[in-house]
Amino acid sequence: MTTATNKVEIRRGLMGVYFDRSDSCFIDGTVGKLLYRGYDIHELAENSTFEEVVHLLLFGKLPNRKELDAFDKQLRADRDIPDKVLDIMDTVKNGHPMDVLRTAVSALSAFDPEVKDNSEAAIIRKGLRLTAKAPTIVAAHDRLRKGLKPVKPNASLNHAGNFLYMLNGKMPSEDEMHIMDVDFILHAEHGSNASAFAARVAASTQTDLHSAVVAGIATLKGPAHGGAAEEVMKMAEEIGRPENAESYARNILDHGGRVMGFGHRVYKAEDPRARHLRDRSHTLGISKGQPQWFEILAKLQEVMKPYQAKGIYVNVDFFAGSIYYLMGIPDDIFISIFALGRIPGWTLNVAEQYRSNILIRPLTDYSGPMDVPYTPISKRN
Repeated sequence: MTTATNKVEIRRGLMGVYFDRSDSCFIDGTVGKLLYRGYDIHELAENSTFEEVVHLLLFGKLPNRKELDAFDKQLRADRDIPDKVLDIMDTVKNGHPMDVLRTAVSALSAFDPEVKDNSEAAIIRKGLRLTAKAPTIVAAHDRLRKGLKPVKPNASLNHAGNFLYMLNGKMPSEDEMHIMDVDFILHAEHGSNASAFAARVAASTQTDLHSAVVAGIATLKGPAHGGAAEEVMKMAEEIGRPENAESYARNILDHGGRVMGFGHRVYKAEDPRARHLRDRSHTLGISKGQPQWFEILAKLQEVMKPYQAKGIYVNVDFFAGSIYYLMGIPDDIFISIFALGRIPGWTLNVAEQYRSNILIRPLTDYSGPMDVPYTPISKRN
């Protein structure tokens, strides 16, 4: 019996491996820079809307007023989900919100007349329908599991405002709508992250968009990718008061643990998305009469400052959880909100994959025994 002895370079996690080119998203993790189609995320977060950003990502340009009005009108018209999908959701309503979202997106494929059309134009149309319907799924599920009737979409509200309206059953404030709109913008696209790569791997097999988005949702659910916002807020609740933050963090660090919401696979400087949620967490906490959550997070950031020398900074999830909490959103929906913003990004990645498709099929280097003789079961000890 022999053992394989191949000498190949292993890049675990595909770290540092470029598998394709993209004109949609630029990230420079050394300085904390993020561009969508060449536009700086800071400009988009402060000046644009989610609807404009979705148009930018999927059509390659910011819309003019006429284009935006038509685009927004179509998004609003596509928000309803079939009653049969609602019935399926009601059947599985005790599942995690991400599981229900995954199931409902899969079920929607049976109702989409273009499900088998993998042309780029059809992929974009289907992606826009999923973008419009996903908030309805998440909000309806939360109502169903509480024994409440789902709230119908409100065509007078923008994408972010309608989601909050359907979720809470009441009109959100202008501040809440704006903050959720910015949150969706910040989560819309982020290059070849784990869920986008999963969607591209699925697409490379020439499957349909719904299947690729299901792969993205399933991957995002993992706590190493999408679950940090929920964990950060749980941590803040355990700390309870700002004056407890330092001892809490020191205890974790002294025992080799990780303070949630810090560090990123790509960024070795501050995540450029974090500042926009930090500012809004602060102002929202004050307006809601609960400034302690921001104060706890700010104290944690201060305690972690020495780790910046090692490239460990706050990421986009660090302040997101406090924002969702202050809006009264259940903590197990935090990851789903991430997914709602990211569906356009997954759609874009799938469209790019199809543009010049090749099956994504990396290799593993075998390191086990070779040519082991087979022993009949009667002779095995």
